[in-house]
Formats: sequence, C-alpha cells, structure tokens
Amino acid sequence: MADEGDVLTDLNMDPAAGGNGADNQPTAGFITQYIKDLSVENPNAPGVYQWSEQPQIDLQFNIGATPVNEEVSEVELKVNVEAKTEQGAFYLIELVYAGLVGIRNLAEEQAHMFLYAEAPRILFPFARRVIADATRDLGFQPLMLDPIDFNGLYMQRLQQKAAEEAAAQGGDTPAGNA
Repeated sequence: MADEGDVLTDLNMDPAAGGNGADNQPTAGFITQYIKDLSVENPNAPGVYQWSEQPQIDLQFNIGATPVNEEVSEVELKVNVEAKTEQGAFYLIELVYAGLVGIRNLAEEQAHMFLYAEAPRILFPFARRVIADATRDLGFQPLMLDPIDFNGLYMQRLQQKAAEEAAAQGGDTPAGNA
C-alpha cells in the first residue's frame, strides 16, 4: 500500500510536466475523501411520526485542517443538524466529512485559502448528499442543504480577523487618529 507521499507524487495531473512531481509548478488537489464520523439519532421514534408540528432546523458547520505531512493535509467539514419542536427532537445528525488534500509549491496564503475555502466547497456536495440520505433513511423528507458560499465566508472571516487585529494594535489610539 502506498503512503501519502507516494500518492501525492501522482497528484501532478499534467503528464507533459514530467509526471513525477519534480517540477516546481503549484499544485493542489484531492487525494481522497471520506466520511470520518457519522452519528444519526432518532430519539423519539416511533412517536415522532405522529407529530404534526413542523420542526425547526438548527444547522451548524465548522471547517478544520490538520497537516498529515509536509505536503498533505486533512480537511474536515463538520456539519451538525438538529430538527426539533417543543415536543422534542425529530432527529440529530453529526457528520464529519473529510478529504486528504495535497498541496505543493503554493504560497502559504494561497494554501490556506485552498484548505479553508476551496476544499470545503468541493467537499460540501458530498456531505450534503450524506445528510439528505440520512434524513430520508430516518423516515423523513430528505433535508437538502442550501449551497454555502465558502469563498465569501472565508473573505468575511479574513476581514473580521484584520479588524480585530487592527483594534488590538490601535486600542490605545484615539478614534480620530488614522
């Protein structure tokens, strides 16, 4: 079985560039993707199927990236869904959908953006399908999550972080001075 380094060597998708990864071309791509953790609960069955009230859906997601080695990182898209009413929970779904991402010869800023914006965008449709299948298999209508603008969220988070850093550095500066 090949280790991650061997798999990453095959990540170079341009055979004309040498195919052995010896070139210095920037490269980023998925090696594999998978369900890392999935929990599906239907705590009030069978009574829940008699309830007439429409559930409120609480959707939360989080993105994380962990280095595996110098050129490979694991990106996790964590999705938590809770459907509940005043009567109780319809269902709870916790999903960690992950992928191994190979990155070579990218500037740190570009690699960070790929890991936290582009990779989750690529993973999301697969995680969305898992959630839809899980809700259907629970006996409910499939929950089709709306698309998420991960690039927009990433840029928003960068602006928020820059504003926080500016406020921390200029905390003692009078408001009128720029």
